[in-house]
Amino acid sequence: GIPREPGARWTEPGCQSCTCQGGQVLCDTVSCSVPCSHPLPAPAGGCCPTCTGCLHEGIARDDGDVFSPSDGNCTICVCLAGNVTCLSPECPPGSCPSPSPADCCSCNPEKCNFRGRTYAHGARFSLDGDDCTTCVCQGGEVECSFTPCPMLDCPQHQRHLGPGQCCSTCRDPPAPAGCFLDDNGVEFPVGQIWSPGDPCELCICQADGSVSCQRTDCLETCPYPIRIPGQCCPDCSAGCTYMGRIFSNNETFPSALDPCLSCICLVR
Repeated sequence: GIPREPGARWTEPGCQSCTCQGGQVLCDTVSCSVPCSHPLPAPAGGCCPTCTGCLHEGIARDDGDVFSPSDGNCTICVCLAGNVTCLSPECPPGSCPSPSPADCCSCNPEKCNFRGRTYAHGARFSLDGDDCTTCVCQGGEVECSFTPCPMLDCPQHQRHLGPGQCCSTCRDPPAPAGCFLDDNGVEFPVGQIWSPGDPCELCICQADGSVSCQRTDCLETCPYPIRIPGQCCPDCSAGCTYMGRIFSNNETFPSALDPCLSCICLVR
């Protein structure tokens, strides 16, 4: 609704830069070139950040402001044309006493002279011929203590301190003499074979004290075998089991289903 002259340039809301060319309006997003490192956000109604001040750690600073950053450490910063420059004090090398809160230079800890040797601050070392003692240099003073030993998970009678060792170690437990069964309190020697109650299952006591069991698979080769109590597999050579009765080999007997039929037990 506003007439524009040819070649006119203006900014629409939303930071759109428009121009009138040959009766047409051409618009594009405003491109901002910010020549500073810490610009202030665009002012109200503006599109581009401004370098008339500085935004440092979320705080707006006026041009020329001198301030300290949040971490302190005696660093001084200055805002110049949107750029923040910080300077830290240079401290002389060497040792110094404990600094006061107003002192910006921290102390460089002293070295330790111990038994004719010099150690840097924080260095850890062992005494000559005594690897069980650990020493540390702290600000010119040497503190020594016994080397800490790891916690052992074995009972006291299995612990052993070898020659030249600082800490005890766990001995290997003695080899088991047999297998102890908690359910009935019976102990079997290594190599012992037994049946735990099922005649088709056999167990053996292993050398490490464990028990290994295995079942026996039966292959029935006849239709009427004899089952002997305490024996795992049915027996086809001892005779026949028929209608609840046991008959010996070659024994003849009448059929329980038809009295006119005669049956014979044959082992094949």
